[in-house]
Amino acid sequence: MSRVTTTSAPAAAPAIPRRRRRAVDVVLAAALLLTVARVWVLEPVEVPSTSMTPTIEAGDHVLVDHVVPLVRGYHRGDVVVLSAPGSGELLVKRVAGVAGDEVAVRDGVLEVDGVPVDEPWVDPREVDSTFAELGVVPADRVIVLADHRPEALDSRTFGPVPLDALEGRVVATLWPLDRLGRVS
Repeated sequence: MSRVTTTSAPAAAPAIPRRRRRAVDVVLAAALLLTVARVWVLEPVEVPSTSMTPTIEAGDHVLVDHVVPLVRGYHRGDVVVLSAPGSGELLVKRVAGVAGDEVAVRDGVLEVDGVPVDEPWVDPREVDSTFAELGVVPADRVIVLADHRPEALDSRTFGPVPLDALEGRVVATLWPLDRLGRVS
């Protein structure tokens, strides 16, 4: 007598209803979009130093816009994130001069094209007797300065910064919550 064996097909997985599958697709697409946006559009960054005090404190988490500056450019007064020339260290500084501007710090006062610039974020007692002739800013470069200038690493040390070294403009402080808000 011969033995006959039969095998049955494995049980089919229960069909996922079309609506649920669509919802999963939407959630996955949204997660992908948020990931892309976080990396290429808006990115949270922790500030490593006190050089931007009182505007931004060491340890603050800020939101950096990578896209709008590519469209509208950088302007005097923008707070930016950049890679330090030479070391590549992450720095946060304020744009003090753009292409064509003649920039100097005379007795602690920032001057652009010979005109003193009002900088309410700079403590005049800390920058008294500070001098720096930074000259005319070349095309495709900016001059960046710290808000808290004593011993800060900025264009007084490394000169004008190439625009392609700028990673974006700081638009807001995210953390701590008591400092939450727009950066200006």
